[in-house]
Amino acid sequence: MNSPELTQAFPSVETTALQGFPADASDAAAITTSRTPTVLFVDQSGQPGGAELCLLPLAGLCAARSEVLLLAEGPFRARLEALGVRVRVSSNTRVAAISKQALRLGWLRAIPGILGQIRAIAAQARQFDVLYLNTQKAFVLGALGKPLHRRPVIWHVHDVMTGEHFGRMQLRIVRWLAKYAADRLVANSRASADALIALTGLPAQAVPVVHNGVDASTFAAVDATDLVALRRRLGLPETACLAGLFGRLAPWKGQHIAIEAMTHLPDVHLVLVGAALFGEDAYALQLRDQAKQLGVADRVHFAGLRDDMPAWMKAMNLILHTSTEAEPFGRVVIEGMAAGRPIVAAAAGGVLEIVRHRENGWLVKPGDVAGYVEAIETLRAEPELAQRLTDQASEDVREHFTLDRYLQQLTQVIAVAKS
Repeated sequence: MNSPELTQAFPSVETTALQGFPADASDAAAITTSRTPTVLFVDQSGQPGGAELCLLPLAGLCAARSEVLLLAEGPFRARLEALGVRVRVSSNTRVAAISKQALRLGWLRAIPGILGQIRAIAAQARQFDVLYLNTQKAFVLGALGKPLHRRPVIWHVHDVMTGEHFGRMQLRIVRWLAKYAADRLVANSRASADALIALTGLPAQAVPVVHNGVDASTFAAVDATDLVALRRRLGLPETACLAGLFGRLAPWKGQHIAIEAMTHLPDVHLVLVGAALFGEDAYALQLRDQAKQLGVADRVHFAGLRDDMPAWMKAMNLILHTSTEAEPFGRVVIEGMAAGRPIVAAAAGGVLEIVRHRENGWLVKPGDVAGYVEAIETLRAEPELAQRLTDQASEDVREHFTLDRYLQQLTQVIAVAKS
């Protein structure tokens, strides 16, 4: 059973108030043409992870007045270019291999590459008004080069900056740079903001929150009235109960929790949509071995990376989120809500700013296999409850997590950075 604390109403979704935000969605495009400075966006990855998917629509909106510098090659480049975004790549394999968990001797061997990337970022930044650093490694490299480029620095925080996620030296470096080199900070959740405030001692108003947004129209455009036909097109079981888990294959994302839950749900199939993006290939193999050893391999489907996420989500009966650590935000959760499918999510981190237990979704203690089993069984047995949750979730997305709102707020952050 779920613990009593999960049955209480969690705090309502925070709507970030930054002074001077546009009054309505139509103003966002006008800002980019009349007031927004030219921007160099920097991201450490060429893979389409969560932070990158947040950058994608913003870079597309600002394409005429911006450029994206990636610190690694990968398929994310093509997705940016498809939106008309100018992209450069400055990669160094040793720098890319540096772990966020600890400083090891590998950093010493990577110093020439680190210095090279600091110079490369600075050289590009001098051609723009504002430097927008979208990931933690990009922030460190871009902020260290501030004496060279002398441009306002924005750091978009997509991580919970604690010892559970980062090594001691990384936290010290980030603490110093956030206090003395960042001109603007913006966090993707209250959880991320609070962790950074605790680390740096900065006042709360120095780290405003801008929640991710989704374009609900892309989900509405998918016709799921004939679910069998949709599943046939995607190569999925046509009549089974499908639980979808979306995201990269990584131990802290908890796909192994969902696979274990399948042993208690004999007529449910699990669909894993995602791949090992950042060196977690051993874990991906471990998941396949786990499914075989538990005798559920025929009901666990590894779909890999997919571009047509709305169709895959709407093909499910429900959507799982099984992270074992505090999620910085939980973009997949609001996507599932926009898809109109019941959400069962781990009750930690930014997810608590999205999901209210038994109001717009179902919360489970992180790592609690029995809790996930109970949630799935309950939602299947009580379709009226499941529908009530999805109806409220859809309303919450329209109210709090729209793409227009997200772009309004971030274009305003950019606009005031130069002032």
